[in-house]
Amino acid sequence: MRPQIFCNHPDLIRQIVKRSDPKPTGIGNAGYNFLLPWLGDGLLLTSGKKWFRNRRLLTPGFHFDILKPYIDIYNKEVDVLLSKMDGFLSEGKSLEVCKHISLCALDILLRCAFSQDSNCQMKGKDDPYVEAVRHLSLSVIERFTAPLYTLDSVYKTSKGGREFFKVCDYVHGVADQVISKRRQEIATSKKDSKRKYLDFLDILLAARDDEGRGLTDLEIRNEVDTFLFEGHDTTASGLTYMLYCFAKYPEYQQKAQQEIDDIMEARGSDYVQWEDLSKMTYLTLCIKESLRMYPPVVIISRVVEDELEIDGKVIPAGFQANVSIYGLHHNPEVWEDHMEFKPERFLPENIQKKDPFAFLPFAAGPRNCIGQTFAMNEMKVVIARILRRFDLTLDPTHEVHFAQELLLKPYKDIKLKLNRRR
Repeated sequence: MRPQIFCNHPDLIRQIVKRSDPKPTGIGNAGYNFLLPWLGDGLLLTSGKKWFRNRRLLTPGFHFDILKPYIDIYNKEVDVLLSKMDGFLSEGKSLEVCKHISLCALDILLRCAFSQDSNCQMKGKDDPYVEAVRHLSLSVIERFTAPLYTLDSVYKTSKGGREFFKVCDYVHGVADQVISKRRQEIATSKKDSKRKYLDFLDILLAARDDEGRGLTDLEIRNEVDTFLFEGHDTTASGLTYMLYCFAKYPEYQQKAQQEIDDIMEARGSDYVQWEDLSKMTYLTLCIKESLRMYPPVVIISRVVEDELEIDGKVIPAGFQANVSIYGLHHNPEVWEDHMEFKPERFLPENIQKKDPFAFLPFAAGPRNCIGQTFAMNEMKVVIARILRRFDLTLDPTHEVHFAQELLLKPYKDIKLKLNRRR
């Protein structure tokens, strides 16, 4: 194992995240390397010149011109979620938030990544691809918490390991088929006339570097798999805890609902429009405060490539620097009353007094989350649509606890009671 340091203060974290040091992968590094068989050398795990090249090639895929049409996808998938929520209400059942929000987020990602209408919100475990992604995520968590499985030689020969690599092959095969089919469509100038937007796969296939070289099919598959992993589970976690906060703090829920009602007033539809997103100022404050209290990614790590000085001490090359995002967001020296939900912290006049590295739900620096605008837009649409239709309260019979997983997840989910507003 590498020697490690842990940081939870902006003065220390700034020196780490401003650099483009690689993630700790390879032999002796528990965590990120467990994702390699699934995600490969994608943007999350790659480093060096390849990371710089791919980051630059992928950045146009998150330009607002590309993101704008996705809002229709968000709305249509939320329609399905709201219909399910109506069903729970009519049956007198509580909503298991994370379970159903995760399926909605995955449906959104599958459509935005490669225009795949999986309808996993309704199929659930009956969809083989959905179940495969879920299996891989759980397998990584299982390996992370089992000391013997940190050894590749042991894990590959175990029953769980053999199944993990088998499911990896299946997921890779699905992606390969989709990529191959899209290349053929482009080569024969066949276009899907029903689709009015460019998906992530379109951007990847069209990307070219300064020498005119595009991404290989393997590189494209790695990026698509990475996008699905990072964009699905992390956003689902953020949405889950935001709904939890609104149910727990009804006074803030009511203020957010009033803002949403004002925006939607006199409309024939409750669909959120692109122009609405910038008007949701109070909802944005609440989302940010929820991400502060419950950051989906609780820790990130880097391998120090060149000697680094932190707080007057020299960190030699080869050390693993760990940034505790949860620790930063709950550091009493950084955030007063850090366990209290206070959206007003993020009002312009308040947040400008804070260190820019005090709030890092999407990390920071050159290796920050490339899809953070995508995620924020999605969360605004999903939350706004839910609050427009329902009042949320906590199920008093269900206690909420953290689960031991790679992301911040609730143990045995979060259950909410629903009351129809309109």
